[in-house]
Amino acid sequence: ASNPAARGLDLLSDVEITRLLGRGQQSALSALDGAISEISQAGTRMAQVVAAGGRLFYAAAGSSGLMALADAAELSGTFGIPTTQIRVLMAVIAVSASGSTPYAMEVARIARTRGAAVVCIANNRGAAIFALADIAICLETPPEVLAGSTRMGAGSAQKAALNMMSTLMGVRLGHVHDGLMVNLVADNEKLRARAVDIVCQITDAPPARAAEAIAQARG
Repeated sequence: ASNPAARGLDLLSDVEITRLLGRGQQSALSALDGAISEISQAGTRMAQVVAAGGRLFYAAAGSSGLMALADAAELSGTFGIPTTQIRVLMAVIAVSASGSTPYAMEVARIARTRGAAVVCIANNRGAAIFALADIAICLETPPEVLAGSTRMGAGSAQKAALNMMSTLMGVRLGHVHDGLMVNLVADNEKLRARAVDIVCQITDAPPARAAEAIAQARG
């Protein structure tokens, strides 16, 4: 749908255009408020699957696929979840946040026949894909500032929802303590320093002792 606020967009100043785009993103994120219960259910289910040794499959197309990829790519480093338990399935063609993308719907159908738990995210109420979902998350974002450009509002809301789900999963798996990432994979100097700082914050140990303990625990 077209956004009335975008009329005459190309005639505005650079700052006015940027402000309008920013407001569109913020407005899209307000769609999360109506889906908190379902997002919470999804994060809990994800934790149960991972704890049982199962795998997380993200399946999407177009901008939605990029949001899924961005979330999935961070799980190993952030929460120490083995990459063997994470899979991202992306279509090469088809772009939609409509909830009727053939690729995503077919993956959901196949998943159901295999006995997998299916979580579906779409930005339209009554989306066809919700009929295939165990947990249906509707992020009813307003019309895009650029009509049909789902990488903006719809994509922003999807990314936020995915981040909320996977972070709740990390908390429920025991990988978060007092807002700290206690199971991060410290594979560079910055993260090794962060790991030492986290241990210091939790235990009041001096940095040298924290570094020694981390080394004894092999990271």
